[in-house]
Amino acid sequence: MAGQPIFYSGQGFSLLRDKNRFVLPSALRTTVRESSGKDVLCLAKFPEWKCLVGFGLSRVAEFEDELDREQARADAAGRPFNRVKKAMALYTFQQVPFDGSGRFVLPEGLARLANIGDQLYFQGVGQFITIWNPEELYKMGDDPELEGAIEICRSAAEAELAKAKKK
Repeated sequence: MAGQPIFYSGQGFSLLRDKNRFVLPSALRTTVRESSGKDVLCLAKFPEWKCLVGFGLSRVAEFEDELDREQARADAAGRPFNRVKKAMALYTFQQVPFDGSGRFVLPEGLARLANIGDQLYFQGVGQFITIWNPEELYKMGDDPELEGAIEICRSAAEAELAKAKKK
């Protein structure tokens, strides 16, 4: 897969487990591992929604091109563009290691930024993964484009919570 673009597709749900860890779903874990070349998930606050964004290390190599494109668009439209501010947003991520089973500890600061408690919903969206407190995603229920993700999240949450009750 070397040299090819990385795309994240699929969903998953995780309850907070022993040792204060969540589990990166296997459907997304393989792609993160391929992108990073090791078991590292990059996490940051999503700029517009109250959720996190996750990606592999190869995405970092695209940041400067992204900044150049945004600068060109702003220049063409005659709008101001603060490259440093945008770069700060892009480069403010944390590298979070995960084990072979996908278990990782979510940094407290990131959890606070996205209002995350003891549940996570993961949604692959192409270049990255959105990672949600399900309640924050449900608040966006009036957006028809998010309806599918919301319903998948609800179903996954119900299944995981039912499984946890049996233990």
